[in-house]
This record gives sequence, structure tokens and C-alpha cells, in this order.
Amino acid sequence: MATTTSPASKRQRSSKDVPYHLIYWPGVPGRGEHVRLALEEAGAEYTDTAHIKDGIKEVMAHINGEVPDDGINVPALAPPILKHGDLVISQTPNILMYLGPRLGLVPPHDEDEDGIYKVNGLALTALDGLSNEPHDCHHPIATGLYYEDQKAESKRKSEDYVKNRLSKFLGYFERVLKSKASGDGPWLYGGKLTYADLVLFQCLDGVKFMFPKAVAKYEKSGDYSNVFKLYEAVKERPKIKEYLASDRRQKYSMGIYRYYEELDIEP
Repeated sequence: MATTTSPASKRQRSSKDVPYHLIYWPGVPGRGEHVRLALEEAGAEYTDTAHIKDGIKEVMAHINGEVPDDGINVPALAPPILKHGDLVISQTPNILMYLGPRLGLVPPHDEDEDGIYKVNGLALTALDGLSNEPHDCHHPIATGLYYEDQKAESKRKSEDYVKNRLSKFLGYFERVLKSKASGDGPWLYGGKLTYADLVLFQCLDGVKFMFPKAVAKYEKSGDYSNVFKLYEAVKERPKIKEYLASDRRQKYSMGIYRYYEELDIEP
């Protein structure tokens, strides 16, 4: 019996020995920052619509469904989007799972065939509790409403977050870092830097900007000393340190992590 192959089952045609291309909003670090940190740490060659003239047009073309159907890739709902050769993928954790083995940011498969899933689980947890939940602190009702339309709810949500949820996630990662699976040194898994460490760094950096009083108090408590040691260790890595000091690192403003004085609550 003859079989047919649908266009979607075709293998990617072009060589992957080409630069990565990140498609993300200009003006805010956002969820694209996790991808940038991985690329920067690895010294990978990449382009970024956030730093390309009129790059926003490419972002909007994907969002508005104006990118021609190539018969291979599924349309993306929203950035971050990564283009590599003929491959186009979206969703931060999905992009990081793709990049991890290529950039040396997960354990080698022949040494730890399940390691990538453990690293991904750690990254997902950090994104859940230290990225998605902080975003909901300033937009607890609807993303389509302005912060000013939900200030009372935002205050209530933020109070619960800094008193209960933030400490829960800091405590979880402290427990991970004290576990045998963490290995030697400051890293979350296997004694070596992985993309999960970069995700945790970025999430904690954003939360420090958004809730400086709460984070300062938790750091001073000493209960999460290993988490903050990891943060400093990532910050001092040569390529990351250079990146953070460069104009490629965008400043926090009106993205996921926002500073509102009335939400800067001390637990």
C-alpha cells in the first residue's frame, strides 16, 4: 500500500549551521530574555528583532498571521519565537529545550539521557512561580485592562504573593540546591550550569526589581542563601557579566516585571 507524507512531516531542509534569530518585542526584557541569556552564555551568533530597525514589523507579522504558510512550521501565537534555518518554534521553555543540547546547557545525552527533562522541570517551575505569578500581581483580573483599572485587586494579589507564594518558590529552589541531585557548586542540577540556572537568575532578577523590599528581607533572613549564591554566580559569569553591562540588556519597564511603589510590600 502506498503511503503519503504530509507537508508537516517533512524534515527541515536547511543546514542548522546558521545564526539563531530571536523574534521578540523591543523595549522590554520579557520572556525573550531567557532565550537571550542562553545565547549570550554560549557565545552563540544570533540576531534579535529588539535590536533591528523596524524589527517590530516582523513580530507583528507573526502575531497577525501575515507570515506565509511554508507547509512545515505551525503558526506562532505570540513571541518569543526562534527561527533557526527553516525551523520556527515558539514558547520560552520549548525554545530552551531546543537550544539546551546545542548550546551545552543541559547534560550530554550519552551521560544523562533524562537530564534534559529534569532541567526543563526546574525551568518550568521558576517560570510558573517567579515569572507568571508576578505578572498576575499587576494584572490579576485581565491582561486587557490597564493596571489602573485593577489597582485594588493588584494590591491584594501582591500582598499574598510576597507573603506566601514568593517564599514558597524560594524555599523550593533552596531545597533543590541542597539536594544530592544538585551536585557540587552553586548550580541546580548535576554540578554544572544549565539553562535552568539562567532562568532562575532572570526570574529572581525581575522579582528583585518588582518587589525589592520583600526580596531584600528574604535574602537577609539567610533561609535562602543558596538561591542568592546561585544568582550571584550567574551574574559573575564572564559572558553574562559583559552582556548585563551592554546595551543589549534591556531595562525593566512595563513588561512582566513592573515597579509600583504601592505594591512594594514587605512581608
